[in-house]
Amino acid sequence: MKIAVTAKGKDLDAEVDPRFGRAQYLIVYDTDGDSFSAMDNTANVDATHGAGVQAGQSVARAGATALITGNCGPRAFSVLKSAGVKVYTGAKGTVKEAVEAFKAGDLPPADAPNVEGHW
Repeated sequence: MKIAVTAKGKDLDAEVDPRFGRAQYLIVYDTDGDSFSAMDNTANVDATHGAGVQAGQSVARAGATALITGNCGPRAFSVLKSAGVKVYTGAKGTVKEAVEAFKAGDLPPADAPNVEGHW
């Protein structure tokens, strides 16, 4: 299973970025191989519109079936839901800690976006 996590850096020790669409990086962690890769998302950091939609499409193309982040707006949530990606919001700490919390079942899936667009 592949899990995408919003991050402020390129590795598992990076802090979780609370923003989904405007996160600097998306770490894609593969639970089967216990490996990860970093996707640069800086093109969306200063985007005027559509950052969450673009990031959502990137997560889906990477093959992730779950997204761990701090917050997710309505348009991004819709894109992710349509792609079959479950969203887990409220994550804090490092990427590694967020992945461990997910594996332990400590992060419940979100039923809806938890912020308005363009926050």
